[in-house]
Amino acid sequence: MSELTYYDLRRANSMSPSLPIQVAKELGRRIVAGTYTAGTLIDDENKLSERFQVSRVVIRDAVKILVGKGLLDVRRGIGTRVKSRDNWSLLDDDVLAWHLSAPLNPEFLTQLMEFRLAFEPKAASVAAERANEEDIIRIKEALCEMENSVSDIDKFVIADAHFHSAILKASHNELFISMECIIFSALLVSIKVTNQTAESNLASIPFHAEVLDAIANKDSKKAQSLTENLLYDAKSKLKALMANK
Repeated sequence: MSELTYYDLRRANSMSPSLPIQVAKELGRRIVAGTYTAGTLIDDENKLSERFQVSRVVIRDAVKILVGKGLLDVRRGIGTRVKSRDNWSLLDDDVLAWHLSAPLNPEFLTQLMEFRLAFEPKAASVAAERANEEDIIRIKEALCEMENSVSDIDKFVIADAHFHSAILKASHNELFISMECIIFSALLVSIKVTNQTAESNLASIPFHAEVLDAIANKDSKKAQSLTENLLYDAKSKLKALMANK
């Protein structure tokens, strides 16, 4: 799965990015991938300008973008240094997307799953209390999308993302809805670990259907419990698979 899939799910602007944004993305991918490690200085403006065949102004603007995302620190007379991960804006769409181009980071994937467990079960509980007819239809459509794409791994993952996103929307809580980026990132990154098959995809359908039924029946406790079980199962499977990598 590529960065483009993430941006498509997030409905990001598809217009051609400006030169500074293009350069920022190339540098950002390298930083997230660990090509530039924390504490190291990246090349100066002149070298970067030559490498990317753009003006120094473009490089300067690209660096400003990455400074804003917490990836770089510019010090006059010293240079531009890569900041440690604890300074990064990890919920930034670009930073999340760049992890899809980077080698698998098991610790980051584990953290994504832990984050999902922290808010998705509660969001499902709230969705069971607040979902209207349109919300239920949207979740059902996502489930049908999953059922119709069990043999296509990429399409199934996208459908799965739509299912969980629809539940967040059904909560009618803006903060829960804003967290769909975590779901998209976790599902797309996890593809690097899982060896999904049509059989395993098909086997997961009933568990998602149970969550849908609980929400449709306005059973908030059951919706929360089932979502929690679904995520714990996914987390344990990922942990086992990563241990064998």
